[in-house]
Amino acid sequence: MPIVNTVLGPVQASELGKTLFHEHFVFGYPGFQGDTTLGELDEEAALQVGIAVAERVKACGVKTVIDPTPNECGRNPELLRKISERSGLQIICATGYYYEGESATAYFKSRARLGYDVDQEIVEMYRREINEGIGRTGIKAGVIKLASSKGEITDYEKMFFRAAAKVQKETGVTIITHTQEGTMGAEQAELLISEGADSSRIVIGHMCGNTNLTDHLRVLQTGVFVGFDRFGLEVLAGAPPDAVREAMLIGLMGIGYINQLLLSHDTVNYWLGRPAIMPDVVLQILANWHPTHIFDNVVPVLQKAGITDDQLDILFVKNPQRLFGA
Repeated sequence: MPIVNTVLGPVQASELGKTLFHEHFVFGYPGFQGDTTLGELDEEAALQVGIAVAERVKACGVKTVIDPTPNECGRNPELLRKISERSGLQIICATGYYYEGESATAYFKSRARLGYDVDQEIVEMYRREINEGIGRTGIKAGVIKLASSKGEITDYEKMFFRAAAKVQKETGVTIITHTQEGTMGAEQAELLISEGADSSRIVIGHMCGNTNLTDHLRVLQTGVFVGFDRFGLEVLAGAPPDAVREAMLIGLMGIGYINQLLLSHDTVNYWLGRPAIMPDVVLQILANWHPTHIFDNVVPVLQKAGITDDQLDILFVKNPQRLFGA
């Protein structure tokens, strides 16, 4: 049976159970590391927030959460291990870098200018973190995280895509991507597949930020999974209302693509760096951006539209298993 790396060790893909495939227990935009004097990590607070989130989703029947936080955005596998140990929730962490506009680009760019084979260095990073573990933690990444910019995949970003395809051919690891507002989804899929990646082990993320049905069909026709994974995040970051997401999701299910769809929220449950004070109007907009919103509010809409329990089981259980090769 296919094996998946979790922060507590390997499990069979068939044991993932009900899964949220894209949530962040902690996240920080690159640069937060230099502001620790006024934005120091309170690890105990982050741990308690993480445990509370884990208990909330477990109460909805969730057994596994994938946390695809990129390496330079505050990925903390040891914290995830503590959350998993305390809560019993299975957590999968990632190896990978964010898109160029919000990434930490200087490191690999400077190495490229010095003549190093950066493509191969990224391959080695992915390979080591998947096969041996992240740093000295012994915790192995279970997915590769990729990302591209709005309306383009930059040359910088393509390095990570090429390396991911190569490592996936070696290891069978699952690839999860970030699209800016659902753009470049088909181009991401086509690039990975052209480099030899397996379409059945790829999910193109945040496609629910794109309301163009033609774009969705173009992505789905490549054979990859599509992420409706920002439920609750409305208006901000170019996001459409949930009602539009729900209509598109129901429509795609209705025309036969149910086996390629995955649901999540992309929540950030603990921000790294200084706390952000949100205006009341933003807090109102984000009121439903929390880790049980799908189960509290979206699933009832799907059920009202005639989506059955068996179909929900495909979305939350069978599709994540298939994504990991089961």
